[in-house]
Order: sequence, then C-alpha cells, then structure tokens
Amino acid sequence: MAGMFDLVVAGSGIAGSSAALTGARLGLKTLCLAGDVLGGQLLSINKIDGYPGFPEGVAGYDLCPMTQEQAVAAGAEITATSLDRLDPERGHWRLATNEGDLQARGIVLATGATLRELGVPGEERFKGKGVSHCASCDAPLLRGKPVVVIGAGDSACQEALTLAEAASRVTLLCRGQELRAQQVYRDEVMRKANIDIRFHHVVAEILGDGGVTAVRAGDTASGETAEIEAAGVFVYVGLQPATSYLGDAIVLAGDGRIPTDSALRTSLTGVAAAGAVRSGWAGRAAAAAGDGAAAAIAIARYLRNDDWPSQAPRLG
Repeated sequence: MAGMFDLVVAGSGIAGSSAALTGARLGLKTLCLAGDVLGGQLLSINKIDGYPGFPEGVAGYDLCPMTQEQAVAAGAEITATSLDRLDPERGHWRLATNEGDLQARGIVLATGATLRELGVPGEERFKGKGVSHCASCDAPLLRGKPVVVIGAGDSACQEALTLAEAASRVTLLCRGQELRAQQVYRDEVMRKANIDIRFHHVVAEILGDGGVTAVRAGDTASGETAEIEAAGVFVYVGLQPATSYLGDAIVLAGDGRIPTDSALRTSLTGVAAAGAVRSGWAGRAAAAAGDGAAAAIAIARYLRNDDWPSQAPRLG
C-alpha cells in the first residue's frame, strides 16, 4: 500500500467503487480505502430498484461486490483501511490511515454516511437484540412476529416491504404526515395488508427484557402515548455524513456534507467528493455511481492539466 498513488478513493460503496473503476480505466494508479465495511450502506439493501441494467432490481450485496471486482480487474487496488486525516504536502496529499501514511496526487472522498440513531432509552441496550438496521438480515428470525419500522423515506419503506414477507405485522411509524419515499414504494406499502402506517408518531423508548418486546410511542397530533408490541425495531431516520476525518480542512455545507462544484471538485485542490457524503447528492444508487465516475474524471483532468477552481488553495 505504500508509495505514491495518482488517485486514492476513500470509501468502497457504489460511489467509491465506481470512482476506483473509472480511475483505473483512465490509467491512474488507483487505491481504494474500503474502511471497515467493504461495500458501504448498500450492502444491507435487499433490492435496489431503478438501477440501469437491472430491470428486476438488484441486491446491494450483489451490486457492490460486482463493481469492486470490476475495479480490481481494471487495475485498482482495494484495501480494508480507513482514512483518518489528509494533509497537503509539497504538491500532493499525505493521507494518514489506520495502516500508516500514504501519498496521493488526487483524492475522491466517497465515505458515505451512517444511519442516524433515535437517541432514545433502550436503543443502545437492545442493539443486536431486536434493534436492527438490516431487514434482509433479520427478517427470517422474526417470521410470524410483529415488528416496528421507524422512518418515512425510501429505506424505511423498502425495509418494511422486506419485513412484511416474514413478519405477522409491520407497524411503520412516521414523524410527519406523509411518506417521503418514491411513489412506487409508497404505493407498495399502502397495498400491503400487514403494514400499518401511523403518522405523527415519535418513539420515546424501546422496551424489553432480554430482547425487544415493544416500543413506547407518542402521537403528536392527539397527545396520546401507547405501547406497540414488537419483537424487532428497525430504525431508518436519516443519514449522518461520514466526515469526521476532515477536521477543519473543509467548511461543510448546512447539511453536514461536503460542498462541491458541478464537476464534484471541492475547495481543496485535487480533492473531489462523490455520493452520500457530498452536498447535493441525489439520494439514489445510480446517482452515486455517476458521482464516482464524474469525480474520478475530474481528478484525471486535474492531473493532466493542473487546473482546479481558483478559490481552492494550491498544494505547492
């Protein structure tokens, strides 16, 4: 892993893998820092719809490895290493990782995001004992049992549909007054007889003994509080961008993500950002793949022409 790389990609989700694939195909000496989870958040998605080339949908745990394999076949190197810090150094970047330092002429930040937590009593206590973020992993264990899904977006609706195939009842708790998922998911959720949608509901506590038995939730419209039986609780209340390694190197946007221009270039010379970690991300797997390719192309052009937005600090 030591030495100078033309391109180092931080992150191995679909955006990072696409950036590594594109960089390698452009002839760049490319390294992908995969982090602890080789594949990112999409690995837990049972079915990704709307991804070109897969009319019946594709599982995230199939799509990510396929893209990684393509990147390796094109010449990229992938390592289970995390980016801890980046510092400018004499015309390039020095990257600190948990496996030591390395050098890069260009970087694509595709570190994605982590699922937000509710921050309520019982959530931490019952992690792995009923509190989960992976329906496809845990649905078989909950066959014939009631479960609760918390959230109103694509992930919440997709996971509710996955769980509905096994659970006796899926209660979908939404803070607001409507589902925010794509129309196709909203329609499917509405059609499922064993999915009960409850709007204006906020979870106050997750209850149980050795494992989860119920959640205590309040109806913000009526003010009433009730316990809802559940053997499993699945939390999908948004994403937290993974940017802690940046320190104060970049001023983040209001949503906590990395600002970029239309070419996905950041305010740091030779550093682009792609996928869920960048501000303006479209929230789709296909968009993340496109981001990765565009970011790698931006780095290749920079290395060839030494051009970058004028507001970016120079590395010299």
